[in-house]
Amino acid sequence: MHKNLRSFIEVLRKEGELVEIEAEVDPYLEIAEIHRRVIEQQGKALFFKRVKNSSFPVVTNLFGTNKRIELAFSARPQEFVKTAVEMLDHLLPPKPKELWKYRRMGLDALKLGTKEVKKAPVLERFSREPKLTELPLLQLWHEDGGHFVTLPLVYTESPTTGKHNLGMYRIQRYDDRTTGIHWQIGKGGGFHYFEAEQRGEALPVNVNIGGAPALILAAIAPLPEDVPELMLASLLAGAKIETVKNPLEGGLRLLAEAEFVLSGKVPPGKRRPEGPFGDHYGYYSLAHDYPVFECEAVFHRRDAIYPATVVGKPRQEDFFIGDYLQELLSPLFPIVMPAVRDIWSYGETGFHSLAAAVVKERYAREALGAGFRILGEGQLSLTKFLMLTDRPQDLRDFKKVFECVLERVDWASDFFIFDRTSFDTLDYASGKINHGSKAMLVGVGDKKRELAREFRGALPVGVQKAKVFCGGCIVAEGTSYEKDKTLAERIAISGNFNEFQVVVLHDRVEYADSPEKFLWATWTRFNPSTDIYARDMTVKNNHISYSAPVVIDARMKPWYPKEVEVRDDIKQLVDRRWREYFPSK
Repeated sequence: MHKNLRSFIEVLRKEGELVEIEAEVDPYLEIAEIHRRVIEQQGKALFFKRVKNSSFPVVTNLFGTNKRIELAFSARPQEFVKTAVEMLDHLLPPKPKELWKYRRMGLDALKLGTKEVKKAPVLERFSREPKLTELPLLQLWHEDGGHFVTLPLVYTESPTTGKHNLGMYRIQRYDDRTTGIHWQIGKGGGFHYFEAEQRGEALPVNVNIGGAPALILAAIAPLPEDVPELMLASLLAGAKIETVKNPLEGGLRLLAEAEFVLSGKVPPGKRRPEGPFGDHYGYYSLAHDYPVFECEAVFHRRDAIYPATVVGKPRQEDFFIGDYLQELLSPLFPIVMPAVRDIWSYGETGFHSLAAAVVKERYAREALGAGFRILGEGQLSLTKFLMLTDRPQDLRDFKKVFECVLERVDWASDFFIFDRTSFDTLDYASGKINHGSKAMLVGVGDKKRELAREFRGALPVGVQKAKVFCGGCIVAEGTSYEKDKTLAERIAISGNFNEFQVVVLHDRVEYADSPEKFLWATWTRFNPSTDIYARDMTVKNNHISYSAPVVIDARMKPWYPKEVEVRDDIKQLVDRRWREYFPSK
């Protein structure tokens, strides 16, 4: 497939999937708002030729439709993964005839990994006097802490084992030579820095920008720790990833086909506030102290192109990348987790907030074991709410999955809340960064009930409106949390919604109008251990048994960060200039 970014851009141009914008645009808020409007219309990739205060063009929305995902990666990677899984099943024990049948896999395996080259495009320009302010980094939202690299390919190597990590950790520019580096918990680059800091050493780091689309995908893939991302990138690209020696003494190898590489180190013990940043949850993640990257040199192509993405309320570009990754890697889950048939994380919730899985229940409570296995696996361990069923399901159809589970759950034995667990860094529902709780909801076996699908009763005090979201689940619009903190608890015992299994208390009943709205507004706004109530809760043998309805308090709380919203003057600016950007429309 594509060896570099410009190969992909050329394909997009030929396919009519790229719009080139001649008007000068500002990387401060303007580019981001143009991008958001285009992706909402499922529009084309955007190539901004003239960017204010920079000599480099910017390209965005590279992966914002399923078609462009296909153009970036083709069907080959998915075919390779499926064949590899099939081969493992057929070749145990090995048989000569079967081995010959899969000979092509052996040839493809020879293309995996990296290859060092003597010359590379990224070495065409080289400066030991970095001027990061000359790069067209974007500021996406007006309350962001500054300008960020939003598609960074951060390359590190473990100081103890030498194993590499390629991850996507946002980079906030402070000045010409320093940036913040947002190493969240559970990330490989952060583990490498921990090792270096324990030794009192600086960690060498390369921030690569641009390169083959396969590198971008590999950098965000939820691979098990120590599985090399460059191996996955070579699988996706269909060829070895080329690297070149770094001219800096002690510097890490460079990705040969990158557009830019910022090369330097992260010293031990040094922290600086990073953020706020309007992230893919649709809220501002707040400013916190993070390590500082000190740039020692900038390498770039002679005619370098700066790739970027824009994040915010789902669905944005990262949604399409995340879904493709899940489809690519899903055949592998039953290999590492044999009791798991299928699993899906919902991009509308920021991915980590909600996952559902089809699991095996060949003996009593096997599903529970499968759930614990999922919650102990790599980045899946950050899942906040996990739903399990043993019934065949299209997990992408959330309403049907939710109904399937609600038809089967025994609230006395099949609902579990675990307090004092790790929490995704970007989820503020618990009020304490990186700390929170999890919940597991199990619905297996035969149907236990028919689900209520209409509500005609009286509303409890404090609830203004109610609307059924799906069978068994109703959304209630209630008084704000600040004015009535105990409303959810009173709703649970009121008796008004006893025919429903789940009641979600929201600030607006309109969140029941679509799965997309419901998923985003519900699962990003509650912490299971503090925001779930039930008609009755009893403790027996140290287990809590619940009685429906179970009420989820998904109202906005005072400690939640703000939702991201476009500033009025930026809306007006983009409205006014729209025909300058797209004169043919």
